Amino acid sequence: MSHYPQLSVFSTGLSCRCPLCGQGALFQGYLTVRETRGVCGLDLSKEDSGDGPAVFIIFILGATVVPLALWAEARLEPPLWLHAIVWSVVILGGTLALLRPLKAIMVAL
Repeated sequence: MSHYPQLSVFSTGLSCRCPLCGQGALFQGYLTVRETRGVCGLDLSKEDSGDGPAVFIIFILGATVVPLALWAEARLEPPLWLHAIVWSVVILGGTLALLRPLKAIMVAL
């Protein structure tokens, strides 16, 4: 392990790469972590990120979407059905976009 470079947790996590060598995909599918890495042989079979990524997504999206929705209501005054559609799509898209990189960061940590 000493011959591998010290890689940033955030750079390997955001790129969804192996936290040890930085090469090869970390995931097999959308959220399934590979058991072992073929390049460096890192055993990831016992890694579990738990609910950490979901909690961080709630904090991140809550801190951004709620002020945006309040601003849109005060400034534009759209109907409630438009709020429901727009913010549901934003939250679902943000969740799907953030879940994989945040899980990779938790595994790397």
